[in-house]
Amino acid sequence: MLILTSGQFLPINLYFLTFIMKNFNKYLLPGPAEKNWGFYVTSAGYTKIDSDQPYPLNHQHPDSHRFNWDSGRILNDFYLVFISMGEGIFESALSTSKKVKEGTCFLLFPSIWHRYKPKRERGWEEYWIGFNGPYPEMLMANFDPKYPLINIGRNDRFLQLLHLLLDQIRQGIPGYHQAITGLTLQLMAIIKTASQDQQSSVHPTMKLIEAIKFLLREAIAGNESTEQVLACLPAGYSKLRRDFKAFTGMSPHQYLLELRLDKVKILLAGTGLDMNEIAYQTGFESASYLSKLFKKKNGIGPREWRKQQEVLCH
Repeated sequence: MLILTSGQFLPINLYFLTFIMKNFNKYLLPGPAEKNWGFYVTSAGYTKIDSDQPYPLNHQHPDSHRFNWDSGRILNDFYLVFISMGEGIFESALSTSKKVKEGTCFLLFPSIWHRYKPKRERGWEEYWIGFNGPYPEMLMANFDPKYPLINIGRNDRFLQLLHLLLDQIRQGIPGYHQAITGLTLQLMAIIKTASQDQQSSVHPTMKLIEAIKFLLREAIAGNESTEQVLACLPAGYSKLRRDFKAFTGMSPHQYLLELRLDKVKILLAGTGLDMNEIAYQTGFESASYLSKLFKKKNGIGPREWRKQQEVLCH
């Protein structure tokens, strides 16, 4: 099982192909091998809902998962839903209306009616994983359906694992069904830790460092400055930069560049995209600027690096 520590970068051969995060979902039909494993993922996805956009996007989902606010919904599997940005509300048959803010995870249980939606004026970004099997039934007994909302916060490791899980599903590499159950277990371990309020013992500065990493990872494909990306945090940029550099050895801007350049390597090795498209997908202002930075860091330009990878693969 792959276990990531906070702030650790994934090696290229382990981090599967990553694209600009677009709406994506996959509904999986478990076969005998998955059921014999005792833990299987039934669906996973990501959706971004803009302000004033209708919700839910029922046309993207099978009939068994469609719902509206008036009628709500009952599902047959366990689900974890993570709201990385935005806010909204959640209700279930066992809990009253709860405010959902960014950094919140809520758990759905089989046969329990529920409904949720983002605030129309805010929208939100949601990740979800559905799962089932004998082991999840034991695992989920550790959580109380009466208290389904758990604050994860801006947890960079949690976001890393979600991206990795969705990337493995996209690629469909043999054995990924079992691999994504391991990632789901890691996610649930983080949720359990948060539910026990163990995060309260973490120093406030460390929480800020984790939030910075989280926001920078979300901003890989954007063109905002680091000051703009981190403007939502409760501290001035000078303090954020000083504390972050003391902990990581690099400024937030340098850290974001490292994330982007790592993603460039993934796209070079795993796709046939040209440099203009790669620059666009990784937040660089131009292909020439990207090539200059890439060569400075790696000693060779991106095209030469791609050729080297093609030779190694053959």
